[in-house]
Amino acid sequence: MAMAFARSPSSAAQDQPARRSARLEHPLRLFRGSVIEQPVVAYETWGQLNAARDNAVLLFTGLSPSAHAASSSADPKPGWWESMIGEGRPIDTSRYFVVCVNSLGSPFGSSSPASMEPRTGRPYGISFPEIAVEDIAVAGREVLRTLGIERIAAVIGPSLGGMTVLAYCALFPGEVDSLVTISGAARANPFAIALRSLQRELVRSDPAWRGGNYEPGRGPRLGLRLARKLGTITYRSADEWDQRFGRRRVPETAGISGDFRPQFEVEAYLEHQAQRFADQFDANAYLYLSRAMDQFDLADHGGGSLAAAFAKFGVRRALVLGVESDMLFPVEQQREIADQLRAAGRAAVEFHAFPSLQGHDAFLVDLARFEPALGNFLRA
Repeated sequence: MAMAFARSPSSAAQDQPARRSARLEHPLRLFRGSVIEQPVVAYETWGQLNAARDNAVLLFTGLSPSAHAASSSADPKPGWWESMIGEGRPIDTSRYFVVCVNSLGSPFGSSSPASMEPRTGRPYGISFPEIAVEDIAVAGREVLRTLGIERIAAVIGPSLGGMTVLAYCALFPGEVDSLVTISGAARANPFAIALRSLQRELVRSDPAWRGGNYEPGRGPRLGLRLARKLGTITYRSADEWDQRFGRRRVPETAGISGDFRPQFEVEAYLEHQAQRFADQFDANAYLYLSRAMDQFDLADHGGGSLAAAFAKFGVRRALVLGVESDMLFPVEQQREIADQLRAAGRAAVEFHAFPSLQGHDAFLVDLARFEPALGNFLRA
């Protein structure tokens, strides 16, 4: 039976301020050899760090979100994982100090192609150095160091964040007690690589991209919209599209010859999602993060062997969550993570393959399944 988590009125009013930035005191050397000279990592926090400084939970995001995972007194707007974080919620802020970082390369406050290059005073654009999933993990650790945190109770992440969790545990095996990877993968499969390759081509084919040297606010909006539409189709399952929209039509079009505006509700929905994304996200940042996901292979940390990479993990407990209808990160990839962790014999492993209709987005939507799984794991 699914357990209900309390939604106390005070859970949105936490003591720590939102939208903080860590300006690192030293250059950040990246996984593929380049350097960011004056790196900045945006983050938000909820709850209180205890005297022992051992109750921290580090949260990594998917490709699209900012660090605003939940509301706070400093920013009362609902976050992208609002029901998960707060007093009495699965990630309980009466027990844990939660730190969510904006991914390095993302345009929401961290160093990225959209941020200013100190020497020129202009956006980095395409001159921003290539980033890897490992760099996102290192940047998260650097934020913890600025907060005086040496070890974390858990590292959690969905999608790209699920990849970053694995990178973190491979890079810093003695610093994590528990890991939670949700709809993630140890490496991208050919389908996901092919999809993201086409999405990047759509962006780059837009004349407004200008080789990556567009002016702020004048980027390849058409290409970014089309790329987001293609991605959105893969975030849900065919059954969910069918149940949600069927063949219902929008009233604005008559379907007459030559009228190719959206005629079905599902088309209008895709357009709405695409417009919203293009309003918020930087095209070059999208290209950088998309490529980083394709390049990631945990086996790089085990001399080409996944088993050797997982054998390095020092966690005591692991929770691996996947969804049977996920076409972007198929559930077999989460099962592989769980099997590899069990084979390494370093952690007690819990694995769930949920029969959700919502596909890859289920961790944001199917809360009746994800909340109890995560809450029970963290309480234990």
